[in-house]
Amino acid sequence: MNNSKDKTYVCDVCSKEFSNIYHLKQHAVSHAKEVCEICNKTLATKNSLKIHLFVHAEVKPHVCEICNKGYTVKNNLKFHLLTHTKEKPHVCEVCKRGFTLKDSLKKHLLTHTKEKPHVCEICHGAFTRKSSLKSHLLTHTKEKPYSCEICDKGFVKKTDLDEHLINHTKDKTFTCEICNLTFSQKNHLKRHFHTHIKEKPYVCEICNKAFAKKIYLNRHFLIHGDKKPHVCDFCSKEYRLITHLKKHMIIHTKEKPYVCEVCNRGFAQQGTLKEHMYIHTKEKPYVCEICNRAFNKRGHLKDHSHTHTKERPYMCEICNKAFSHKSTLRNHLLTHSKNGGCNICSKTFSEISDLQKHLLTHEPPICEICNRTFSKRGNLKKHLLTHTKTTLI
Repeated sequence: MNNSKDKTYVCDVCSKEFSNIYHLKQHAVSHAKEVCEICNKTLATKNSLKIHLFVHAEVKPHVCEICNKGYTVKNNLKFHLLTHTKEKPHVCEVCKRGFTLKDSLKKHLLTHTKEKPHVCEICHGAFTRKSSLKSHLLTHTKEKPYSCEICDKGFVKKTDLDEHLINHTKDKTFTCEICNLTFSQKNHLKRHFHTHIKEKPYVCEICNKAFAKKIYLNRHFLIHGDKKPHVCDFCSKEYRLITHLKKHMIIHTKEKPYVCEVCNRGFAQQGTLKEHMYIHTKEKPYVCEICNRAFNKRGHLKDHSHTHTKERPYMCEICNKAFSHKSTLRNHLLTHSKNGGCNICSKTFSEISDLQKHLLTHEPPICEICNRTFSKRGNLKKHLLTHTKTTLI
């Protein structure tokens, strides 16, 4: 190994030079002669095999004097100590962010250059890190190698399993300093904190939409692109994000895996169940910042906000008249339906009253307490009395 100023690392076998010790280690495997009898992994030298065997023996001879965390390799302990000293000697010249490892800085620089050298051979999705590509490939193979020993739920990443295990301990050690709400995971607290500060520092250069996290901005960028690599096996509909495809698939499978423990109603998405629970708990977490009126559904708050902003996002495709609520647009469409035709599905009716009833099937009246749907608003009105325990006069 050469320790000159240019930090060149030389292979002892073939004299090939590398700028990074990790690249040298990866290369050394090509000369591997030593084989581990336990897992059949090949290693370059007897010393490498000796260190590797610590993994199986669960021996960690190099121990941190500050937190007692053990490591099989001395170098790993050296890097770990930087987390205590808070030293970050490797600084990005673009954004001035510091890193403890030079290799971490190198990977970070790809976020500025927009380089994504690791490409998926199946869907051609590109990634800045090899580990990200490796995790992504599991979405194609459907493998979930990390399983919870308590509930047998499988996970693609070990970090996801670690986060999931906290749910079984029910420990909520992270507390919000503003509202005292507690969380079992630090990243959940961090995500929650944005709801108080309302900061959205990451802005899309194309449409100026702002996001609280960079990962959300990166995901949003796909909307502006032409690539739709995720295809539905049933109807061939294409999606930019695999999460959107998964949501769409429920239309075909009719699955409703998330069940309300109070009323046994099933939901296709966990977020919908969570919002539904507010009906039972009587919570109204979505509050209007202007008049403080509260709602139990985000969509209701959004529609309500139009009364303050005077926005009219729902536009009639026939006469271009705009409305603040979707239901108002639906009623307006009746004025164009003189021939008795539905503007949504083109079904025709001889009576305007029949058409009006039919339009409710596209978006029927729904009880906000138990989510039961009705064909007539009058029936919904009567049904609501069963919740208030009053009788018709």
